[in-house]
Amino acid sequence: MPRYITDIRKIGSIPEDKREKLRAITEKFVFRINDYYLSLIDWEDPDNDPIYKLIIPNERELDEYGKWDASDEHANYVVPGCQHKYGTTALLLVSEVCGAYCRFCFRKRLFRNDVHETSMEVSKGVEYIANHPEINNVLLTGGDSLILATGKIRQILKMLRAIPHVKIIRFGTKLPAFNPMRIYEDEELLQTLSEYSRPDTRIYIMAHFNHPRELTDEAYRAIDALQRAGVVLVNQTPVLRGINNDPEVLAELLDKLSWAGVTPYYFFQNRPVAGNASFVLSLKEAYEVIEKAKARTSGLGKRIRYVMSHSSGKIEILGVDQRKIYLKYHQARHPDYYGHFMVLDCPDRAAWFDDLPGAQAVLEAQKSR
Repeated sequence: MPRYITDIRKIGSIPEDKREKLRAITEKFVFRINDYYLSLIDWEDPDNDPIYKLIIPNERELDEYGKWDASDEHANYVVPGCQHKYGTTALLLVSEVCGAYCRFCFRKRLFRNDVHETSMEVSKGVEYIANHPEINNVLLTGGDSLILATGKIRQILKMLRAIPHVKIIRFGTKLPAFNPMRIYEDEELLQTLSEYSRPDTRIYIMAHFNHPRELTDEAYRAIDALQRAGVVLVNQTPVLRGINNDPEVLAELLDKLSWAGVTPYYFFQNRPVAGNASFVLSLKEAYEVIEKAKARTSGLGKRIRYVMSHSSGKIEILGVDQRKIYLKYHQARHPDYYGHFMVLDCPDRAAWFDDLPGAQAVLEAQKSR
């Protein structure tokens, strides 16, 4: 298993003066990396290396751009550690620990000492789900749900599988990219997943491969082990400035995922989270990159959807053309807005739904219903 490092001063490949500057950031936000993932970095040119940018702090994280809770997740909590925003789906935030603390994480607020949204005690969330038969889809997230001890994972799966109306169980995790050995070296974990991923009620892994260089031999071995255990894998990633905002890079990611049997699921518009300004692309920029990437891949790669996880719902970006943006509610907090289609003006620098002229009128209309 990889060796973990939580003190940036111990990474000798980073110059000492820079380590001291970055330590101020790690005192505010948790830092955690392992020697496997460090080995993926090109230390000859770290400033331009996408893996370096994904995991090593940068000084712009201290900028107060954006909100801590950009999608207003606080409004979705029904009991401690359980969110219920969309009718059929519930989220259990089961871990405040990540294998990898990605510098762009939209839940960066969880990795501060003064925030406690997750709950290791899942009984209240499970009870809520059991009492709401419309919920057939449960996402285990956090943090990173696969970082839990295997015994805890088994306990949660046993509780959820005892609820007849829960058909889909999903794990949100970075570990197939960040620590694939955690998966393929743990036979008990694979046996547990195999036991509870059944032909008519599969377990899904929501993987987070952000760059094709993360798809190493070790990562493919983890993917294969999960597939052999009967688990279905899909992938989602934001489009990130300086990391994957190149059509050739995104096309390679789509190709490698689809070739390995991992469904490309979502490209996310990066949320306006505090400290994330350096990663943000405008909607127009991201759309153009994505469409150029899709032109380079097969129909399997083209299954990807480009979306914003807004407080009002998951909004799919269908097109940007002639300073207009074409949108549809893929999911919506307000049931009347499922599938609602919108054509709005799109200023060149708009990077979020709220930046679009006319968006506020849409949100006000939802409140009035």
